[in-house]
Amino acid sequence: MNFYELFDIPVQPVVSRNSLYKKYIALSRQSHPDYYTGQDQQAQDDALKQAALVNTAYKTFSAPRETLKYYLTYKGVLEEEEKYSLPQDFLMEMMDLNEAVMEVKMGDTDPKTIEQQIENIENEIYEAVQPVLEHISEDTATEEKLLQIKEYYFKKKYLDRLRSQLSEM
Repeated sequence: MNFYELFDIPVQPVVSRNSLYKKYIALSRQSHPDYYTGQDQQAQDDALKQAALVNTAYKTFSAPRETLKYYLTYKGVLEEEEKYSLPQDFLMEMMDLNEAVMEVKMGDTDPKTIEQQIENIENEIYEAVQPVLEHISEDTATEEKLLQIKEYYFKKKYLDRLRSQLSEM
């Protein structure tokens, strides 16, 4: 069973957080191992596996990037540890940002300036894919749209890595 079926939600790259927690609590109660202590070992093992699956699914759906990764993997356009080639112009921009991060390390640049640049780029790449992310469904998930989401995923992942480097300083 996939995470979408488990939580009875549509297969989409963005999951509504509104009802997610309530569904998580309900599913956790149904499969909590304590409720199966009086049952045979197989029932207890099954409950434990189900509880682990519910926890993993909830953790995935609670993190937007992990949800996106799960969606792309589910749709068959993302492979584990895939090496993806980002557009050259984006990579050039990232090279400049990497240099700026190095300048922050040396004390030559204010980290807030770099954080603002990262945020501006994030906003720009999100705006380009936002209509697809928010309106894609099983019926409208064309290969072109899926590849657009995939590119966004990898760009966002790159920016998150830069942001992480800044926060470690």
